[in-house]
Amino acid sequence: MSPDVEEVTVLGAGIVGICTALALTERGIKVTLIDRDEPGQATSFGNAGIISPWSVVPQSMPGIWKKVPGWLLDPLGPVTVRPSYLPRLAPWGLRFLWQGREQKVRQISPAMDLLNRDCIALFRRHLAGTGHEDLIRDSYYVHAYRDPDAARLDTLDAELRQAIGADLQRISADDLLALEPALSPEFRAAILIKGQARALSPGRVGKVLAEKLQRMGGEIRRATVQAILPLEGGGWSVGTDQGEMTVPRLVLAMGVWSAELLRPLGIRIPLEAERGYHVCFTRPGITLNHSVMDADMKFVASTMEDGLRVAGTAEFAGLDAPVNEKRLKGLVELAKRLSPDLNSTDYTTWSGQRPSLPDSLPCIGEIEGFPGLIAAFGHSHYGLMMAPKTGELVADIATGRKANTDLSPFRVLRFG
Repeated sequence: MSPDVEEVTVLGAGIVGICTALALTERGIKVTLIDRDEPGQATSFGNAGIISPWSVVPQSMPGIWKKVPGWLLDPLGPVTVRPSYLPRLAPWGLRFLWQGREQKVRQISPAMDLLNRDCIALFRRHLAGTGHEDLIRDSYYVHAYRDPDAARLDTLDAELRQAIGADLQRISADDLLALEPALSPEFRAAILIKGQARALSPGRVGKVLAEKLQRMGGEIRRATVQAILPLEGGGWSVGTDQGEMTVPRLVLAMGVWSAELLRPLGIRIPLEAERGYHVCFTRPGITLNHSVMDADMKFVASTMEDGLRVAGTAEFAGLDAPVNEKRLKGLVELAKRLSPDLNSTDYTTWSGQRPSLPDSLPCIGEIEGFPGLIAAFGHSHYGLMMAPKTGELVADIATGRKANTDLSPFRVLRFG
């Protein structure tokens, strides 16, 4: 893109859109951020709060195909598919499993590293001067196991993390109890991933950064985006429920809804709506000192400002499917297994749609054949931690700054 760009419109005010708008504003670009919701209060609000430079392990890994049937049959398992949606999901699922070959995983992991390696420092830079710097806290990521033999440091995921400098440590049941006294004694070992951080309120992080954007001169508009169309003379038409607007350049950061907007342009992307859930126990009676993942059931618990949040599970049911109350009740049961002293009587619930692509990588970059349209969507489970670097890359692209970085793993049209 031209280095003389003066104005960019960002569609989507999730954490990716907010960080992108901030990075553009820092470069002197006039930015308008558009979303139907308050900034940072949709999908970005509900995550587990993990901010990890070492998150370089894709969702699809070798051997996962052996585990999926058991997960699907377990009412409390980490994955569920509504039976009526299975035929539509099948092509995406096959692509997902194909990406789990070791050779492919070793190609994907460095791309994840590019987006995650600076996430803590970038978040702290964005929060600097807001008065809310304490929203990010240093933390371990504790992977807790009931079977001590399963807590190993010779696995592919441990190798991928250690290869980029992660400090991993295996600890026994006694050390785990000393680190996290609230955990069930069923857990007999753990792997600690050190040098991480966690957000004490992901929703408030989004709110604080959106307010900073406005103080820096950025504009935020509430509107539902319905269509985008290229104009013959250049620029883009954006149709919303508040009317139509013409803008010179667009960043598409609308998560799972991005694919819906691209379809009328003839662009088809295997972007799947993966519904996630969380339960927040508002008077838990316990505190976790770090982010804890139940390595068997694949959910994460973390103490936050508003209580103990338990987040996880993946439900494939389509973009417009209603909330599955069974998944929420299942999280409550899993949380009670995680910590028998948990006061589980008072809690709030949330659900939202993760935008998931088969290779665990987002789409970032100008879309081929559509000048002035930059993608920044599809971050799956990693949106919070990948958001700051995504914003930096998009700002570089929009302003024509050449980066010595291979962005081909994030090409929008990479799936053919």
